[in-house]
Amino acid sequence: MTVTAPTSSLTATTASSASAAASSIASDYETFLVMLTTQLTYQDPLNPMDSSEFAVQLATFSGVEQQAQTNVLLESVLGQLSMMTMAQMAGWVGMEARSAAPVAYDGATPVDLALSPAEGADSATLVVTDAQGGTITREPVPAGATSHIWGGLGSDGLPLPAGTYTLTLENYDGETLISTTAVESYARILEVQSSEAGLVFRLAGGGEVGVAEVTALREGQG
Repeated sequence: MTVTAPTSSLTATTASSASAAASSIASDYETFLVMLTTQLTYQDPLNPMDSSEFAVQLATFSGVEQQAQTNVLLESVLGQLSMMTMAQMAGWVGMEARSAAPVAYDGATPVDLALSPAEGADSATLVVTDAQGGTITREPVPAGATSHIWGGLGSDGLPLPAGTYTLTLENYDGETLISTTAVESYARILEVQSSEAGLVFRLAGGGEVGVAEVTALREGQG
């Protein structure tokens, strides 16, 4: 199994961020001391600056410095937690995750779907769209059904070509469309990736889904 963004890479990134922040703090502190020394050197001897003002400046900078150091520490802790989560999620590679990601249809194998019918709906329609967003077919689904097997057939009754399809469920009360809900299916997890939005799974068929978007997990079916 393959896991991208290895621990060593994450560690290096975190260390680099912490080092940069620490260097920035040191540079700011030196700049502050230079400014303070300049103020003392060129102040009016007949009207010297109030010592309490220096105390306030020092206290203010000290607070900022401590906050910056705290941020560096938090970044380090978050980096470590991210690496721990990556290691834990690695165990999911090879399993099948259920989500509302587009379905990768192979052109032959029926797909098990998990439906979320709307309360109060007395009929429902499964809508299939292609990768370009065009509607391919619409087929009725029993009202209140929470599962359905999609045969991958087009409006002509023939199997659709292999590809990626998005499925949604339109819920009706009589002739009135009351809501459109997501349709979920299972797909094998090929890889765990780290992104700006957090950890994501790369699925068989090329789709991606965030870890938080997975609603169920099962052993790979063959």
